[in-house]
Amino acid sequence: MTISEAMERESQYLMPTYKRFPVVLESGSGATATDVEGISYIDFGAGIGVNSLGYCDEGWVKAVCQQAGKLQHISNLYYSPIQIELAEALVTLTGMSRVFLCNSGAEANECAIKVARKYSFDKYGEGRSTILTLQNSFHGRTVTTLAATGQDGFHQYFSPFTEGFDYIPANDKDALLEKLGPGVCAVMLECIQGEGGVCPLDADYVRFAAEECRKRDVLLLIDEVQTGIGRTGTLLASEQFGVKPDVVTLAKGLAGGLPIGACLCSDGLKDTMSAGMHGSTFGGNPVSCAAALYVLDRVSKPAFRTEVKEKGAYLREQLLALPHIKEVRGMGLMLGAVLDEGLAAGEIAVKCAKEGLLVLTAKALLRFLPPLTITKDEIDRGLAVLKTILTREDS
Repeated sequence: MTISEAMERESQYLMPTYKRFPVVLESGSGATATDVEGISYIDFGAGIGVNSLGYCDEGWVKAVCQQAGKLQHISNLYYSPIQIELAEALVTLTGMSRVFLCNSGAEANECAIKVARKYSFDKYGEGRSTILTLQNSFHGRTVTTLAATGQDGFHQYFSPFTEGFDYIPANDKDALLEKLGPGVCAVMLECIQGEGGVCPLDADYVRFAAEECRKRDVLLLIDEVQTGIGRTGTLLASEQFGVKPDVVTLAKGLAGGLPIGACLCSDGLKDTMSAGMHGSTFGGNPVSCAAALYVLDRVSKPAFRTEVKEKGAYLREQLLALPHIKEVRGMGLMLGAVLDEGLAAGEIAVKCAKEGLLVLTAKALLRFLPPLTITKDEIDRGLAVLKTILTREDS
């Protein structure tokens, strides 16, 4: 199948919900992807942060194939040893108490919302169900997680959206205090707003929010769908902000390329949900669990996370040395580059793809979420392409 054939056939059979780059990928190794015509690309996006160990990591492939050859799926009506192993690993590594396994970040956030409202209902009764989220946040694409998302652009076409959400500006302590009324059951935030433009919150604000929530028995929900699993150089980004959430959600890089999501809760919430209150047909799928266990084994090693920090610092330094990049923000290998005025990130990303580099965008920024295993040589090769593209903008 050629690139043009793929584009034509895709337009016939798939809903046009994606604005795709003219790239048709067929295989990959490490941080390098190869298209149907044999052209290679350095991938600085990793499937939007999903391929945490890059393409086709040997150990990951072995773990997935072994489990697929043994048992690919059972319903959650039965016990699953591999699911239990993953749950134990997640709880132990995060210091949380219980976990619900699902298939995506949106599903994990849906579970977090239900846990918060159920906890409040059990303890305080009706009328205490509002969840505060931040302006510029992103929490998913279901009708409820779109409602939780604090961006007006997502609140179109699909109304009525789920009620019970209110929005406050990030890093504004006074606005938080003003909204923390008796009807609020939880505050939900991302330590770094990824889809919102790679915007880290102020650590002082996050700690303030955690303390004010604690005083009021309001739950702190932290969405680590994009920031978790070593992406910022620690297992959870919240570790670097000095807080421990009541509920944390994970997805994207957890299974290294297979669908999975996780909603973890603290000890005080471990019995909030009971049989029949929530569920997922594919949640805790054995093959995804095997993949996630392998990823966690790699990412949990301190040396691995130290390398992520070092590579993130190197990528940041090199990006700042390129023409037309005036600011780089983010943490670890979750970075966003602010371009000079007049340059469109989307156009730069398309030009990069034509030259063999895959990069993401977020708002007006170029966004970088490379595999955590990316090598310095792969970083240099990708940056060489980006430098060529940006240098052309001078002519």
